[in-house]
Order: sequence, then C-alpha cells, then structure tokens
Amino acid sequence: MIRLARALSIAALLALSVASTAVAKPSLPHTIVLPCATSAEGIATGAGSTFYAGDAFAGDIYRGNLRTGAVAKFIDAPAGRNALGIRVDLEHGLLFVAGGFTGQGYVYDLRTGADIAQYQFGTPPGSIINDVIVSGGAAWFTDSVQPHLYRVPINDDGSVGAFSTLTVTGPAADLTGAFNLNGIAAAGDGTLLVAHTGDGTVYTVDPNTGASAPIAGVDVLNVDGILLEAGRLWAVQNFSNQITELKLSGDLSSASVVRVITDPAFKVPTTVARWGNRLATVNAKFDTGFPPTASTYEVVEISR
Repeated sequence: MIRLARALSIAALLALSVASTAVAKPSLPHTIVLPCATSAEGIATGAGSTFYAGDAFAGDIYRGNLRTGAVAKFIDAPAGRNALGIRVDLEHGLLFVAGGFTGQGYVYDLRTGADIAQYQFGTPPGSIINDVIVSGGAAWFTDSVQPHLYRVPINDDGSVGAFSTLTVTGPAADLTGAFNLNGIAAAGDGTLLVAHTGDGTVYTVDPNTGASAPIAGVDVLNVDGILLEAGRLWAVQNFSNQITELKLSGDLSSASVVRVITDPAFKVPTTVARWGNRLATVNAKFDTGFPPTASTYEVVEISR
C-alpha cells in the first residue's frame, strides 16, 4: 500500500507538470520581420505592446505587436518621403516622424494614420532630419548636418503649430562628422540630451538657449538613437552592433557604464524603444550598402 501511495503521488506530480507545461505562456518573439520593407531605421512603442517602425527610404510606417509578433504596414507614405526617428505622443494621439534626407518632418494621426502636418525644416542635401522626441508640449527634431534643433509646438487639442529653430552652441555644434546631431531624449526638467555620432558622445542641450555640454563618461562610438528613463540612458551603437546602458548623475553632468548589450541578431541596430522590462531595436543593415540592400529587416527584442 505504501508503494502504491508513493506511485500515485509521483503520477500526480507528473500530471501536474504536464498540465503546467500545457498552459505555459508562449515565449515572446526575439525577431519580428517587417513584411516587404526595403529598409528600416526608427522604432517607437505605443499603448500596451504596440510598436511602430519605419521603412527609412520609402517613408512607410509599420505597426505591430511585440507580444505576438504580428505586424503589418500602417501608413503607405507618399512617394519621396523618408522615415528615420519615430516618436509616439499618446496624450494627443500623434505620431511624429523624422524625414531624413528630405529635410522634412511629418505628423500623423496615431489612430488612422492620416496626414496631419508636414514641415520643411531644411533644404536637402544640406539638412538630414534624423530623430525626434516629445517633451514639454513640443516635438523636437534633430538635424545631422546643421547645428539645429527644430521645435514643433503641440496644442492641448492635439493640433500642431509652426516650427521654430533652436541653434545649438558649444561642443555639440561640431559639424566635422558625416553625421553629427542624431538621437535625442529629454530629462524630466526639460533638458535635452542629444547623441553626436561624429563625436561618439552625448551632450546636454538647454532647450531655451541651445547651450551644450558633454556628459562626462559617455564614450559611445557609432552612437545613433538614445533612450532615457529613470536616470538610465541606453545608447545604440549602430556599426558596433551593441547598446550601452549608462547610469546618469542627478545633474546630468556625468555617467557610468552599467553594461554593454550585444546579441547575435543585431545587424547594425539604429534606434531603441522600451516595452515593460524589454527593449526593442531595429536592424538597419547599413553594412549592406547605403541605401541598404538586404532582403529583410527586423525588429529585435531583448531583455532590459
């Protein structure tokens, strides 16, 4: 009887194990292919597990789900547009897109994908609109050729106004690199943080005066897009195929490296977004050419 009872107990445990395995949550996708994309560069997260990613040289925008991996084209952009950095404004239901080599920036309706506004910030090829952030009631766009940040005001009703130009001064205004001002983020007090690809560092920029200062300890070769949250800065290093996580000092004057994130799936990642305890980046594959010539382009998910 004792042996029978033990056997029954073991059988019950095995049954529970099998049942647990049967109802276990499916694993989250590691890579998500953007269907029919001809290039890729920007990524942003929206409500829940929704993400948005851009076809850099076609201007199209994809919308997908980081939990399930489902993705489809959301905005079929007019011919001639680019889509580099992307930012979601959930409060006003807007999607901001940096227009890259067109010198433009775009604002779309986040629900329908309809055009809301188009801005001509600079004249190509003397202007490359590379990235965008929403902060302090405005969207800020970077220019990789000019020492300029472009501010688009966002009204309470979700409409947008005429843009103004902030001239950056100090070390961040250096224009010796092929690409200079690039990724952008904003601190809680409104201070802007701008990645400088040519200098391999990140600067603080005063949104009122344009004065800049380097953040000591940030040495990030090939820096591209950046993400700032709760005193942590994630800097994507495209051709280095890595993302460096840094801890910022309270006054934003210095930073220390927390870790360097690498992944075999990285193929020249350019920008980064957060979803819960995970990060999502996008493979631009600029190692195949410029414009790139890869057959597929992917979003890559990693644990934060």
